[in-house]
Amino acid sequence: MVPRFRQVFGFQESGLVLIVLALGALLTAFSGRVRVPEFTRGPDGARHRVFVTDAAGGRTPAFATRNKFLNGQNLAQLAKDTSFVAIMAVGAGIVIISGGIDLSVGAIYALASVVGALVLRHYGPNGPGAGAPAGVGLLLGAGAGIGTALLCGLFNGSLIVALRVHPFIITLGAMAIIRGLAFVITTGQSVGGFPVGFRQLVRYEVGDGLSLMPLAVMLLVMAAGWIFLSRLATGRRVYAIGGNELAARFSGIRIGRVKLGVYLLSGLSAGVAALLSLGYYGAATSGDGQGYELNVIAAAVVGGASLAGGRGSAVGVVLGALIIQMIASGIVLLSIDQNYSQIIIGTVVIAAVALDNFNTWLGRRRLSQKTP
Repeated sequence: MVPRFRQVFGFQESGLVLIVLALGALLTAFSGRVRVPEFTRGPDGARHRVFVTDAAGGRTPAFATRNKFLNGQNLAQLAKDTSFVAIMAVGAGIVIISGGIDLSVGAIYALASVVGALVLRHYGPNGPGAGAPAGVGLLLGAGAGIGTALLCGLFNGSLIVALRVHPFIITLGAMAIIRGLAFVITTGQSVGGFPVGFRQLVRYEVGDGLSLMPLAVMLLVMAAGWIFLSRLATGRRVYAIGGNELAARFSGIRIGRVKLGVYLLSGLSAGVAALLSLGYYGAATSGDGQGYELNVIAAAVVGGASLAGGRGSAVGVVLGALIIQMIASGIVLLSIDQNYSQIIIGTVVIAAVALDNFNTWLGRRRLSQKTP
């Protein structure tokens, strides 16, 4: 039974699942209980408050006492918040597995958001293209946002391959350039006024406020990342380059083409997350995605992707994003000062990197002991 379990999930993912369960148990035990208003869904699918009749015949709102963490509304919020970061983390995780880094994911997210938002506003209720057939605005807006993100990924990958400069420098400069472009395009203003159907699609909810679209897209991206890395020859080349680029080059792998591809995937994942955020929040600004670089890289590293390259998985990255979001949620539920949130997340990243280095050293030591 145990070997079969490891074949399905792998040892690293099994450990991450245990961490998620342990964090959930701790937050359930220590977060306490809270009174929340009760809601029900009408025939139209809209949520309505539940009222009860008191002894005097008056109607008063109904409340229920629930655990702060282990309740449908909080778990739905946790799933939604995890989705946006996890989608970007899958793309950025593939870059990290290849031995690179992408510090511009947050800026790409912002630029893709504002470009897509401008197109969607054009076809919105108050835009010049309001009379266009339904779906045209959505397709053009989605194409503009994701196309912009792909161009940003192409920009990063092309410079890294052509100039042979470390990805840290290229993506750091690209982060400033792309974020600046987003500000210039919008002049710092928020862009909204999207087609109503677009928001209804992304914000469609079931149960206690669970948004299906972000969760479904996250699972699809995770599945696509798993197939790419574990079942396709290109994914194996990504591992080979991250493990030993020189050996991969001598084995005939086209290093430049693979590197260009992984940065395109990173840009694509940021564009998909940006499109979902447009539908969910209904607006975009040049400041969107500030600090997402830390959360995305943290998710990848905590999920088992080695910053040295050559190790990691899409499933692990998504579980890492869930762990990071559970920590952020726990800070709120446990009434810890929000000013400490970034400190805690940064500490988790350092601990994960230290553990990865220790595991690498331990593996090399065992290998050297086996070698006669």
